[in-house]
Amino acid sequence: MTPYCPSGRTSRRRGPQPVDDFFPILHRPRVETARHTATPRAGNHPRTRTVEGVYRFLLTPRWWGINVFLLLSIPFCVFMGSWQLGRFEDRVDNHREAEARIATDKREAARPLDDLLPVTKATSGKQATVSGRYDTQMLVPDRKLDDRDGYYVLTLLRTGTGRALPVVRGWLPGTPDPAKAPAAPTGEVTVTGALQASETPGSNGVSARGGLPEGQTAAISSASLVNLVEYDVYDAWLTLNRGDSGMKAVPATAPNGTGLDLKAFQNLGYTAEWFAFVGFVIFMWFRLFRRELEFVRDAELGLVPDGDDENEGDGEREPGRPSPSAV
Repeated sequence: MTPYCPSGRTSRRRGPQPVDDFFPILHRPRVETARHTATPRAGNHPRTRTVEGVYRFLLTPRWWGINVFLLLSIPFCVFMGSWQLGRFEDRVDNHREAEARIATDKREAARPLDDLLPVTKATSGKQATVSGRYDTQMLVPDRKLDDRDGYYVLTLLRTGTGRALPVVRGWLPGTPDPAKAPAAPTGEVTVTGALQASETPGSNGVSARGGLPEGQTAAISSASLVNLVEYDVYDAWLTLNRGDSGMKAVPATAPNGTGLDLKAFQNLGYTAEWFAFVGFVIFMWFRLFRRELEFVRDAELGLVPDGDDENEGDGEREPGRPSPSAV
């Protein structure tokens, strides 16, 4: 049976007709809801978050330079920090060896003075014996012993060669006072003590100040003492094992370059600085990377003003965009 058509014509379709053919008024066109999407600018193409997309700026010459600097600076800073740390550890080991050698040398038999000259790191602290007569006596201020302020009593021992050896006979507390310093023994004497190298003003706690009263010297040094007496002075000095006339004996000190002095702690400070540089370089790289990444993402979303967009930092103008001078 032929289906009925309201228009009076016979439909040649087979099967049921759509409802809209019978009720045209019920048909409504579909309305598309507009979506608020960012319209890509001319010349831009959708990018994925890969090296070819968001991370493409890492391939620019500017970032090649930054990455090369990072890869070179980190190993260099680590090497320099390790080297400075090694210097500090060497000084600590030398200090321990020197302290142990002083204790060992004190138990050894004393040797004649001439056999131990000149004073080196190997002979410093060795037990020496020498004979002569005491002559000029001086005081050495600003010397501490057992965390107490005091001064050394220094007496020059004239030997048979005509030269004099500075001998520290002991230590007294308080300010230097010639009246309190015991007089040196008279006649021929033989002394035994630890051999020491001449002091250098300004090192190992040695005072470098001048203008001292007569009869005082800041450093036990032949260069200083030779200007105060009329005879030659040995480039060394001796500290007695036992204090003379009730004074406290002055212990031997480690030779220069073997103690934990200011230079040793400078090496430790440089170590901390070099390793701090490593952290600073890594921090600055991540900071620049994050800033560049945010800039690229903002540019893709159209949030960067035209005058600030530099095409992800590579300095190339986008296709189709006029230069600022042409506007």
